[in-house]
Amino acid sequence: MNEDILTALKTVIDPEFGVNIVDLGLVYEVARNANGIDIALTMTTPACPLGEMMREEIKLALHARFPDTPAVRVELVWDPPWSPELMSEESRRQLGIV
Repeated sequence: MNEDILTALKTVIDPEFGVNIVDLGLVYEVARNANGIDIALTMTTPACPLGEMMREEIKLALHARFPDTPAVRVELVWDPPWSPELMSEESRRQLGIV
């Protein structure tokens, strides 16, 4: 994955957990090309009401970091389902999941 994009995405904090979306394991795919940046993102549950808000925060963070990017597309995906195993070790420690 593109490290510059992941660094920018680490500024987006999941309001439920207080952990950035990268360390929480919500970012499944990152692609950058001439047409812009494509992100495949999941939520902790399909019933999560924050999906649209998170998509907008991601777009704002990436446009701020990469102002010349023509477009940022964020697709919500549900396969594979999110699980705590996708979290970074640091975020599991932070949330007391060992």
